[in-house]
Amino acid sequence: MVWSMQRRFLKVALVILAAGGTSVGLRAQVPERMPSPSADPDWSYTSPGPAKCVEAGNVYLHKGALQGALSRFQEALKDAPDYAPAYLGLGRVYERMKQDRKALDAYQRYLEMLPSAKQAAEAKEVRRAVARLQNELGAGKTGPAAK
Repeated sequence: MVWSMQRRFLKVALVILAAGGTSVGLRAQVPERMPSPSADPDWSYTSPGPAKCVEAGNVYLHKGALQGALSRFQEALKDAPDYAPAYLGLGRVYERMKQDRKALDAYQRYLEMLPSAKQAAEAKEVRRAVARLQNELGAGKTGPAAK
């Protein structure tokens, strides 16, 4: 059994060598650089939409990739400026990035746009975060960020 496996390995190795499959030969078949969008006039990016962007942002946020999460939530808002879940995600990202003022603003926008009572549990969590951030920033309820 061991001998048959060794024979198979040798046959595969010979086939690779006969085909010129050295590491240099294989690397030469791969393009040096991938084509860039600016080099291809037919290339265009189509956003997957705000819901998918927020979904991807939440995955990035869960993995701790804050820059990736931030860009996904910003893309969602670029597509739909009134999409409340994107503001919730932005608030969470900014809070983890220690940008309390931006987090507070994003959370407040989320609460302003809350579409229904369905998100009541999340809204309670956000209201607690807003109160905590206002306290930390010394803004209070009458501060410039409160609307």
